[in-house]
Amino acid sequence: MNFSSWAINKPTPSILLFIMLTVAGLVAFRGLGIQYLPDMAFPSVTVQAAMPGASPVQLEAEVARPIEDSISSIGAVRHVTTTINDGMVLLMVEFAYEKNLTEAVTDVRDAITRIRTKLPDEMQEPVVARVDVAGMPLLTYAVIAPTMDETDLSWFIDDVVAKALLHVRGVAQVNRKGGVTREVQVELDPARLQSLGVTAGEISAQLRSMQQEAPGGRGSLGGLEQTVRALGTVGSAEELAALSLPLADGRRLRLADVARVSDTIAERSQIALLDGKRVVSFEVMRAQGMDEVTAARGARAEVARLLRSHPAVQMVEVSNSVDFTEQEYGHAMGALIEGTVLAVLVVWLFLRDWRATFVSAVALPLSIIPTFLALQWFGFTLNVLSLLALTLVIGVLVDDAIVEVENIMRHLQMGKPPRQAAMEAADEIGLAVIATTLTLVAVFLPTAFVPGLTGDLFRQFGWTAAAAVLFSLLVARLLTPMMSAYMLRPAAHTWTDGPLMRRYLVTVRWCLEHPWATVLAAGAFFLMSLVLISQLPTAFIAGQDESTEFVILEGPPGSSLDQTTALAERARLLLADVPEISAVLTVVGGGVKTGAMRADMAAAEVRTAQLTLRLLNIGKTGRKLPEVRADISKRLAALPGARTSLGRGTPGEKMTLMLTGDDPAATLKAARSLESELRSLPGIGAVTSTASLLRPEIVIRPDFARAAEMGITSAAIAQAVRVATSGDYDFNLPRLNLPGRQVYVRVALDPESRRDPDLVAQLRVRGNNGAAVPLGNIADIHVTGGPAQIDRYDRQRVVQLAVDLNGQPVGDVLKRAKNLPTLKQLPAGVELVLSGDIEYMSEMFGGFALAMLAGIFCVYAVMVLLFHDFGQPLTVLAALPLASTGALGLMWFFGYDLSMSSLIGLLMLVGIVTKNSILLVDYAIMARRDLGMDRIDALVDACHKRARPIVMTTVAMTAGMIPIAVDLGGGSSFRQPMAVVVIGGLITSTVLSLLVVPVVFEIIDEVKLRLSPRRHESAAAEA
Repeated sequence: MNFSSWAINKPTPSILLFIMLTVAGLVAFRGLGIQYLPDMAFPSVTVQAAMPGASPVQLEAEVARPIEDSISSIGAVRHVTTTINDGMVLLMVEFAYEKNLTEAVTDVRDAITRIRTKLPDEMQEPVVARVDVAGMPLLTYAVIAPTMDETDLSWFIDDVVAKALLHVRGVAQVNRKGGVTREVQVELDPARLQSLGVTAGEISAQLRSMQQEAPGGRGSLGGLEQTVRALGTVGSAEELAALSLPLADGRRLRLADVARVSDTIAERSQIALLDGKRVVSFEVMRAQGMDEVTAARGARAEVARLLRSHPAVQMVEVSNSVDFTEQEYGHAMGALIEGTVLAVLVVWLFLRDWRATFVSAVALPLSIIPTFLALQWFGFTLNVLSLLALTLVIGVLVDDAIVEVENIMRHLQMGKPPRQAAMEAADEIGLAVIATTLTLVAVFLPTAFVPGLTGDLFRQFGWTAAAAVLFSLLVARLLTPMMSAYMLRPAAHTWTDGPLMRRYLVTVRWCLEHPWATVLAAGAFFLMSLVLISQLPTAFIAGQDESTEFVILEGPPGSSLDQTTALAERARLLLADVPEISAVLTVVGGGVKTGAMRADMAAAEVRTAQLTLRLLNIGKTGRKLPEVRADISKRLAALPGARTSLGRGTPGEKMTLMLTGDDPAATLKAARSLESELRSLPGIGAVTSTASLLRPEIVIRPDFARAAEMGITSAAIAQAVRVATSGDYDFNLPRLNLPGRQVYVRVALDPESRRDPDLVAQLRVRGNNGAAVPLGNIADIHVTGGPAQIDRYDRQRVVQLAVDLNGQPVGDVLKRAKNLPTLKQLPAGVELVLSGDIEYMSEMFGGFALAMLAGIFCVYAVMVLLFHDFGQPLTVLAALPLASTGALGLMWFFGYDLSMSSLIGLLMLVGIVTKNSILLVDYAIMARRDLGMDRIDALVDACHKRARPIVMTTVAMTAGMIPIAVDLGGGSSFRQPMAVVVIGGLITSTVLSLLVVPVVFEIIDEVKLRLSPRRHESAAAEA
């Protein structure tokens, strides 16, 4: 069935179809989310196992290794990353990209349940959770309330703000940074305890037994049933101080007689400062799968509502990750509109007919708008990749319409009426239009089978482009011929060949007469691309947010909160006169939150600080982001006694190297040597290492004989020391019930006594004989050192080194790093493990090679089906090597890296450049079959008839991509390499394929004739 003729004869259904598609597309567009990039994270599950007071070495042996071994037996586990700190083991389990996250959580939970009996009894129940948080904080606010003290302000954020924001769609977490937590503290007097013969552990245990509500059964009074409860709780610190506690020997004492009870705050573990002034801040985290803009708009609206209902509270937005996304969205939409206008202008310059231009231009909105419906169907968002796909295919979308309209205009020049010209022209070129569109679609079909993260990103781009060109095919076959038949007018003059066309045809004939010289010249041109590939640096993803930067600062092991705060303030003052920095939010002891999952795993320690730098003037001061980062790194290098790291945790920012080995000493030595050598590489930024420093610790070694004589166990000793110095485990603490909340009651010695170095030896431990024995009599107490943190990766200890790339390609820096002496001669048993960007980049190139080869095969298969010939489709593919030279050459000229964006451009180029070849081959086959021309005349006539639409579509496509390539609207550099690749490939493939493709057609046809005797005899008879 000829759909074009049907649409011309019955225009109403086609018009109604596109009205419906346009309305549906506009509705879908309003519902699409906006992101910068799709969520780039593997399905991940965290396991948190707490055993307060345990050292990292003990936790590694008793907790981490058994859990890792059990989890590693699960299928589809990609990596297991473990971080061990004092009293805490945190595991991040990454699964293969295709793994269902709900199943992953169940599998991990089952794996831990199987070995629970092998884990220490005193360990708290492991917490298994899915990673729902996506990337860095969406919004960060600093809160100031002159009418509230710090305790009330902290509770206001925990209670009012957090509850309100968690109801917003797309918000996964609200994390308070800084502030304090209310707590009732029972500060014991050691002298009174000693005089009464009571231990701190006994006071804590008896208080926990008394301060509780317990069910008491069920009663039946007056014929009615009642529940019975034992209410042993008090409601204030004063009532708690007056409480009488029974002792084991039958005595009782009043709590106030041995302790000072106060309703105060817990020991401060965090501090937040905004430009050096104390504040309380909070972070809003986005849920995975939700778009950034919708979540941020909802959160900001809720914050505005809270400010209206609480006028005494001020909330200052310190940083966000959404403004950059909105700017990129605006730039992408602007480039889309600019490219559309330029493409339409090119069409008008060639056709010089406003009616024909209008018919061609209609294809753009009617192809793009319905594509939004496909995006919603696929579950995609409006991100850099999907919008870039629409922008880059502008020329392709108008391409089909141009070919149709140009062919109709040529038939009008023959004196045919518009209706007849439209029908015959559409029928003549229909196969070529279908073939060119299906080849582009065929390129992206294999992306559905590329595994992992790379395949998902390729799909976002490829399927968007494929949907758009399929809609453009629908427009070209239904609407364009119909509109041409009713809108175009008979030609008033006849076109004649200009001097450029005449010279081109002469050149074509020369090439056909000298086929091997032409092929050799084209081969030499292709060899240039092989040379260029080795010259191009490699990277993963380029172009990121320039509005926020993070500085991670680590003080020496054993540093107090005040010491780390002073260190962070010195760092802030060093950056005070950097003109690009407008505000600095410092959070000490709040952990690391940059958006990189592995980097954010470390437990919150008081020796760690994060400085969030708000950058507002990038580019306005004449310096680009890499220069600003280099300046910041140089200033921070002058900070004594601290490890500093700069970065947001985004791709393309750092190179991560890991050294693993069974011998920790050899691994540590090699890591320190490599760290020193990496610092000598020119052009890089800071080099940081996770090689753990020794931190001081007090070790208690029981004298087993004397302890056994007294009936005292090691567990009793540990409990006595723990309760006296820091209080019992949180889950064992009694609680004060207040309206809407519970407050911990913590029993410990008073702060002055805890600062006494002889305190530990004087602590009393109750023996079986009832006597309270000083700890110094039954144990040896001394100060030693131990690792502050242990890092493990895939069940081996590792030392991780992170190199700030400072704008350099990761592949180039890795190549130089591998030539360093330490990596060339690693000690026996020590291995180098590549992770982070390097790992992703390796997978990306592997996935790209698979997608490229499969795409080329699919293009070939589609053309075989359409042409019913296995030989001539090879002619079409001859344009691909010619395109690669131009694409890589233009990248090399402008200094771009071979990154994800440029690889996607190369993949798209496979589909685009074959379109021109198909137009030539299709007409040559048709001219020989239907017009009876010989091979040379058919090829020359094909070049004569199809050169003009080929040049028109190439110029239109190039014009559509110019706004991206030259970055007219500003924005990130992610889009530019892709546009440069396509423009360079289009120009060279078009110019050379107009000469080389006819020659390749001639050679293949000659080979076929020689291989088929019957055809050879037929051709000789015709001659």
